[in-house]
Amino acid sequence: MAISAETKAATIKSFRRHETDSGSPETQIAILTDRIKSLSGHLQQHRKDVHSRRGLLMMVSRRNRLLRYLARTNHEKYSETIQRLGLRK
Repeated sequence: MAISAETKAATIKSFRRHETDSGSPETQIAILTDRIKSLSGHLQQHRKDVHSRRGLLMMVSRRNRLLRYLARTNHEKYSETIQRLGLRK
């Protein structure tokens, strides 16, 4: 269910703004997207796992809040981020 440290490091490396960046909205959105994809696969096998489903919904809503913030503050980065992640908006 959780993403590996290598996957997370690679995601941070490809979305960061500068060398020490790990908390910019684009990076957080990319990490959440990886976690959502991982958890979605788990829930397809374990349909009755209600607790993980709640966690998934919380992650999706957090990602949506970050996407709204990014669209409001920096629309160019927003467009680039959703295109790179393959999100529909």
